Amino acid sequence: MTNRTWPAPAKLNLFLHITGRRADGFHELQTVFQFLDFGDELRIEVASDGAVRRSADVVGVAETADLTLRAARALRGRTGCTLGCTITLDKRIPLGGGLGGGSSDAATVLVALNQLWRLHLPPDELASIGVTLGADVPVFVRGRAAWAEGIGEKLTPVEPPQQHYLVITPDCAVDTRAMYAAPDLPRATPRVSWDDFTTGRTRNDFEAPVRARHPAVAAALDWAGSYGRARLSGSGASVFVDFADDASAREAHATLPRGWRGFVARGLNRSPLLEGLA
Repeated sequence: MTNRTWPAPAKLNLFLHITGRRADGFHELQTVFQFLDFGDELRIEVASDGAVRRSADVVGVAETADLTLRAARALRGRTGCTLGCTITLDKRIPLGGGLGGGSSDAATVLVALNQLWRLHLPPDELASIGVTLGADVPVFVRGRAAWAEGIGEKLTPVEPPQQHYLVITPDCAVDTRAMYAAPDLPRATPRVSWDDFTTGRTRNDFEAPVRARHPAVAAALDWAGSYGRARLSGSGASVFVDFADDASAREAHATLPRGWRGFVARGLNRSPLLEGLA
């Protein structure tokens, strides 16, 4: 069991509105999270010595910032478990792409170690640990496509269409903290309903500020827009556009300009992580 592979799926924000700012500085938002059948993979080996370690360095992720290690240590701290683990991460989700890679990895560690360490914590408690690591971690722990509010931790399961997507990640770094601090970021978007979302009356509030600062993202949005409604995921840099079927998405992928990174995936309303547990 300790040698099995655990999935950590990417996510898309199908829209993202900033509806306010709290006194503690955190932003209130509305969004819809949906998983993708594309993501990272982890292998986790239980260790009896109590140490939490990774088997190898991860390019672009310092050990002190590695959310997989922080998740394992947070779980030990909450439960008093004396076991440890060695984590091997096969990183496929682009770093800084707004696809939730670090949060998904952390959630997978929490869910996997809850089983491997035989802790038997309920999902609510795992999610409460997860939110201390990042606002997106709880949705990955729960594993259901969700309408999210608050700072992203108030989740209501939803069933958006499970479409096929072409996802493009421009070769640039979009700093999430900097984007939240951007003076031109809308911070009082009126709250919307599910009907507003299903009829297309939503947007990503980060799109205009990111466009203004990152020409590569603007170019990707414009290029993808020739195929349909191009959207930004999270605070960027990834851009996505939906297609009626896998073949159409792959045809578009084949025409990506030279040097651009992209992949085709299908939206999922149930995380592969839950399927693995089942």
